[in-house]
Amino acid sequence: MFETNAKSAGQIQADPATLALGALGWILTDTDRASRMLALTGLTPDILRHDISEPATLAAILIFLEAHEPDLIAAAEHIGVTPQALVRARMELEA
Repeated sequence: MFETNAKSAGQIQADPATLALGALGWILTDTDRASRMLALTGLTPDILRHDISEPATLAAILIFLEAHEPDLIAAAEHIGVTPQALVRARMELEA
């Protein structure tokens, strides 16, 4: 489980970069999904290796999930957050 900072009872927010990396880990568990992400986002293995800490790269990972709601829901469930938390993380990364 990811380290979080409680804002108030029932309202927990994790670091956007951590959420995006968790989502990437989930994406990479399936070869077809990983290939689809690379094809649709324009990301490459080299970009992921060199620019993984860049907000734009992390946001692209979350944008990929947002484009296919079943994946967004499954990724969120896998990493233990709501789909809305992933959307908020993407918005913060793009700010």
